[in-house]
Amino acid sequence: MNAFDRIPLTSLENAMLSIEEASGLPNLLYNDPALFTQERDRLFAKTWSGIGFAGDLPELGYVKPIYFMGLPLVIIRDRDDVIRVFHNVCSHRGMMLINEAGPIQGSIRCPYHSWTYDLTGKLKGTPHIGGVGVHKVDSVVCEKHGMKEVFSAVWFDIIFINLDGKANAFEQFIAPVVERWQPFLGDTGYHRMRREDSCEGKEQGMFTLKVACNWKLAVENYCESYHLPWIHPNLNVYSRIQDHYHIMFANEFAGQGTMVYDLADSAGARLPVFPEWQAEQMKEAEYITIFPNVLLGIQADHTFAIVLEPVAHDQTIEHLRLMYVGDEAIKPKYKGCRDATLAAWKEVFGEDVGVVEGMQRGRASPGFSGGKFSPVLDNPTHYFHQWAAKRLIKSTQKMGV
Repeated sequence: MNAFDRIPLTSLENAMLSIEEASGLPNLLYNDPALFTQERDRLFAKTWSGIGFAGDLPELGYVKPIYFMGLPLVIIRDRDDVIRVFHNVCSHRGMMLINEAGPIQGSIRCPYHSWTYDLTGKLKGTPHIGGVGVHKVDSVVCEKHGMKEVFSAVWFDIIFINLDGKANAFEQFIAPVVERWQPFLGDTGYHRMRREDSCEGKEQGMFTLKVACNWKLAVENYCESYHLPWIHPNLNVYSRIQDHYHIMFANEFAGQGTMVYDLADSAGARLPVFPEWQAEQMKEAEYITIFPNVLLGIQADHTFAIVLEPVAHDQTIEHLRLMYVGDEAIKPKYKGCRDATLAAWKEVFGEDVGVVEGMQRGRASPGFSGGKFSPVLDNPTHYFHQWAAKRLIKSTQKMGV
């Protein structure tokens, strides 16, 4: 039996109703291990999903193996400074090619039979394939048996992939976000963003959270500000529910904005801001989810991106990277501001851990069947549920379930 056979179609259709009438996604989509891979193939594979950050590959020839919901992939920064993503397997016998992150000085060599590939994935060597000393045979054409590349794109320092290769071009996919943020960042603001370099082996401007919850719960929590008074008491002092607004657009993006963001301040110094950011909007900030698994935040003086790594049906790793405005912002004189910014976000996202883990445990209860939405404060979360339900219904119909 297909795992999705256990999900009544009506439970997905109910999520598609108006927010006043809808119920949330069913428990099985959160606590059934068999559905985890199904979501990868039915949700993630058919759109653009985040898998990492270009800045984590610091030099030409750098490779980084990852697992994406069970799939072994490898990210490569080639000699021409192009980021590529491949299935991390040899075309010969399916051996894993790359096991550790780091620079490759020459070719990628399979540790099993020593087939070799260049950093663009082309098969370059097949030693002894035709017997000892015979390194080529007519039946194996190297041009046809390179590493299998995955469609990829880099934006906001995030590496996105489209596994099935059938999604709209990335530029078309991301255009609504670029257009929305044009008044804040202008046409060149994205190119001004800078990450803080590592210092004496210590990573700066980043952190990772391991959370015992389904990836969807992390998205749902990020989308709404309803929980601020009880979960983020320090933040709620100056950024209350009523200071926020909802963001929902283009059927792929949702989140929240605030009118009262407090610019980072340390010893009287403030970080440089985007020059396009209008003075009257200086305290505005927006926090958008790019469905399914990328969380973005922009403020006048910095940005951040979080890639959610779904590890299992009840395990998610949150990878956060901070970026600042121009080369000046990452100089030593602003270190206090950068440290204060990082500490503030560590506190905020750390406070969310207990909430999403509590919801994950609660999803085991037969006394809960998806829940109800506040018709006033849960709109972005409902928008996400509709996105997931619509795509799961469509995939189910195509597969004849």
